[in-house]
Amino acid sequence: MRCFIEPSAVYLYRSPVDFRKSINGLALVVEQELGLDPFNASLYLFSNRARDKIKILYWDKTGFALWYKRLEKSRFKWPTRCAEVFNIDEQQLHWLLDGYDIEGHQAIYFSSVS
Repeated sequence: MRCFIEPSAVYLYRSPVDFRKSINGLALVVEQELGLDPFNASLYLFSNRARDKIKILYWDKTGFALWYKRLEKSRFKWPTRCAEVFNIDEQQLHWLLDGYDIEGHQAIYFSSVS
């Protein structure tokens, strides 16, 4: 994704949202449900229930911008084992948009070799 800002953070909202929501509705989700400031230089990622569409909301100093992507086949590898909203880096954003799983493997803990 190429946008016209250098994002200070990238926040992923794990729960599906109603994709009839546009800029105002998603900005309210950021402000009221996430408790974050939609006017900072961050990207906010949202997905629909089927995980085949993604919207990215950001403020570009003159107004809100909304980026939308729909997959023709397959689904986004949306994280499931995490908090309701969490911060990812730009590399993880590109991995997510390219179809890679950003969660990785679960850690395994052993107490003995034998």
